[in-house]
Amino acid sequence: MILSLVTFLPLVVGLVLLFFKSDKFVKIAALLLAVAEFVLSLALLKNFDSTTASLQFVEKYDWIPQFGISYFIGLDGISLWLILLTTFLTPIIVLASWNAIDKKIKAFHAALFILQTAMLGAFVAIDSVLFFVFWELMLVPMFLLVGIWGGEKRIYAAYKFFIYTMVGSIFMLVAIITLMAMAKTQLGVMSASLLDFYKLQIPLQAQHLMFLAFALAFAIKVPIFPLHTWLPDAHVQAPTPGSVILAGVLLKLGTYGFIRFAIPLFPLAVEYFSIYFIILGVFGIIYGALVAMVQPDMKKLVAYSSVSHLGYCVLGIFALNTEGVTGSLYQMLNHGISTGALFLLVGMIYERTHSREIANYGGLAKVMPLFAIFFFITTLSSIAVPGTNGFVGEFLILLGAFKANKIAAALAATGMVLGAVYMLWMYKRIFFGLPGKLLTGHHELKDLNKREVMVLVPLMILIFVMGIFPNLFLDKTKASIEGFLKNNNQMQVSLNK
Repeated sequence: MILSLVTFLPLVVGLVLLFFKSDKFVKIAALLLAVAEFVLSLALLKNFDSTTASLQFVEKYDWIPQFGISYFIGLDGISLWLILLTTFLTPIIVLASWNAIDKKIKAFHAALFILQTAMLGAFVAIDSVLFFVFWELMLVPMFLLVGIWGGEKRIYAAYKFFIYTMVGSIFMLVAIITLMAMAKTQLGVMSASLLDFYKLQIPLQAQHLMFLAFALAFAIKVPIFPLHTWLPDAHVQAPTPGSVILAGVLLKLGTYGFIRFAIPLFPLAVEYFSIYFIILGVFGIIYGALVAMVQPDMKKLVAYSSVSHLGYCVLGIFALNTEGVTGSLYQMLNHGISTGALFLLVGMIYERTHSREIANYGGLAKVMPLFAIFFFITTLSSIAVPGTNGFVGEFLILLGAFKANKIAAALAATGMVLGAVYMLWMYKRIFFGLPGKLLTGHHELKDLNKREVMVLVPLMILIFVMGIFPNLFLDKTKASIEGFLKNNNQMQVSLNK
């Protein structure tokens, strides 16, 4: 029951908060309950057996038995850290939004917690229909977060996000229904269980079509070029908490979907299409970096950096070897920490000046030295400096990519150089040189306050802990990743005979 409790507690919290009258009490209750949810999720880590690739904390109950649909949840080393990332970021987001969100406080926190349940549910769902329900549920609260609390063009950005995701979801639903029908034919009973889908003998042409159906949904969510155009708009228009949850967790549902669904279900299709996704991953790395380099808006720069960083995740996944997949999973966590921190930092300076234009700043290090230090640490993480979390993930991905395709690895490595260019150039323009417009006028910028330091310190600690002691995290994923790759290779061999 612990997994159900972790999954649905935020939903209950979100609904209960709607009945409170005091906005201040809502904020305090939301923070305490978010912390309690994180502490509860640590029980999963404590009791997790890292020696097995099997699903753990499994719960299965009939839901719609006549169609083989069940409430079937569980987790392994692939989903464990993504669940903990979600529960870890939520109290940080609640604390960060303390002053940033000043209207419809109850509705904001309700949407945030409902979104948390939807994301957790998608990470633990083993029944494909249940996964689809959680996948679609994510759309509503995220749409509201952007559409109600976003910037001037929030309605456009919210609808664009909604329509893009919905289009991909339709094709995935058709593929799920097709697999359920195949299960009825081959297994003698209709089933929506992912474990039953793994047993199916799917013809090559059907594999190609259904892989593309799943891949479209996941590629939009990642997002993979050229399906990325909704992301910069959503990031720029979303409030800071919305950007953090979007970059920190929501985008990872796409890469997670490839590992959990698309690749193991359709191994022959993956064998055929993997080179194209490697190319798209490399292109995304370089394209995202080049476009980020010319952005005048610091939030848009960080948004395009996400396209580049998640290109590494795609490259690592489709390298289809231990180093690549391990690095990709680690990079998902790294991106959630470092890019989440960047959006928080951008939000903090925006609260003070109501400007995100890089040209308006300059000389900020003298005025806000503590802010400059936190921003610099996060910049080092983002550009993968050794000793930070970003280095471990990108190094493993490049190692795996080198084994799979040396040219792709060499091209992807240029992304690390380009990343250093746009991040360090942004840092120089904001924090050093002559004071910009905002510092030559009558702006009196105050350095970070205690609440903001409390928001950032846990992220800074993780940047170094994950960079210096990666095995604390990698040991939990080893068995599951090896099992994933072993099963995929065996299915390829079996179907090729």
